Order: sequence, then C-alpha cells, then structure tokens
Amino acid sequence: MAEQILDQVRDVVEGQIDFEGQKLAELMANVALSVVGAIAFLVGYMLQDIKLAVWIAFGGTALTFVAVVPPWPFYNKHPVTWLPVGGRLQHTTANLVVNEKAIR
Repeated sequence: MAEQILDQVRDVVEGQIDFEGQKLAELMANVALSVVGAIAFLVGYMLQDIKLAVWIAFGGTALTFVAVVPPWPFYNKHPVTWLPVGGRLQHTTANLVVNEKAIR
C-alpha cells in the first residue's frame, strides 16, 4: 500500500503532461494574461488608480499561474506511447498496421 502511495506522489512530482496539454496550457496562459491585462488597464484607467490596476494584474497572474503550472490531469489526456529502450518493438507489445495489412 505504501508503494502505491509513493507511486502516486512520484506521478504528481514528475509533472508529466502531453503535447496537447502543453498546447492547451500555452493557449490558456496567453488568453488569461491578455484578458487580465485588459481588465486591469481598463479598471485602472476608469478609476485613475494605478495601485488597484497593479493588484488586479497581480491577482490575475497568480490565478493564471495556479491554472497553468501544476500538471493537472486534463493536461495528460493524450499520453505519448514511446518505443521501449533499444528502439525495437517486441512481438508481444503491439501489431503494426500499414495500408490495412498487419505487420509483425
């Protein structure tokens, strides 16, 4: 049981996300920071309060950090299957299909 808990902790600490998850994280970060920056600017301009604008930008950046940096499970929905060490497929792992013909 302790080994299972340790494996779960290792998975969290390693922070594995797939390529699609990286793309999603980048898009979320860009959109969130752009929206927060625009809101901070508009609020600061309307109220003529630079301190409030900076705090809004800081809070939005912190929320974006929490949403993007940790390896949340939805960032690893399409994991990459790598070849085993040595670069050769073993007969027991999978069959390769090319042009609807199975290759072993």
